[in-house]
Amino acid sequence: MDIQFNLTLGAQEIAEIAQIIGCSQAQLPNALAGYGKSALQEYLAMMRGQKALKRGTDILEYRLFLMVENVFGGRIPDEQTISKIFQTTATESRGLLRSIISKYQYLLRDAIDHTLKWVLEGAAAETATGPWLVTMNSVNVIEELNRKLAAIDGTLASIGKKRGSVATYEITKSSYEHLCTVLGATPVAYVP
Repeated sequence: MDIQFNLTLGAQEIAEIAQIIGCSQAQLPNALAGYGKSALQEYLAMMRGQKALKRGTDILEYRLFLMVENVFGGRIPDEQTISKIFQTTATESRGLLRSIISKYQYLLRDAIDHTLKWVLEGAAAETATGPWLVTMNSVNVIEELNRKLAAIDGTLASIGKKRGSVATYEITKSSYEHLCTVLGATPVAYVP
């Protein structure tokens, strides 16, 4: 079903929204389409009795779940992005993300795996023998990588924060290779 509508926004509103969601003002109509689709799906599920949510947190969780597919292209967003959109603190965003990963774990399995693969393919090797470094503003995604490692082989080294960094994590060579194999990620080669 093709649904279209017009929305009147002032110049300041357009500038603010574009800045919040991280696009240019010219890209805003296309960027907002995913948000609109998520909102409409939320309303339709409510009207049909599929999601008669009563608690505010349940509504926010379902809203974020819909946005994973419609706004974020099937990838799990980081806590900073969630904070910008939902106007929440980093702690609240972390909790919201943890909740949807748990509550919708089967429906989000592809999105979670896609995100983990994307993180691995964006890693950089410090040396030929590792470690591989990833900079990630999402503790929840790192926890998912560690859960995946535990499921592969409990003796593999877990991913840990690089000493002295805020959001950079280290992955040993064996852990990195196992994760890439299981997730179908193309391993990043060391470049001297």
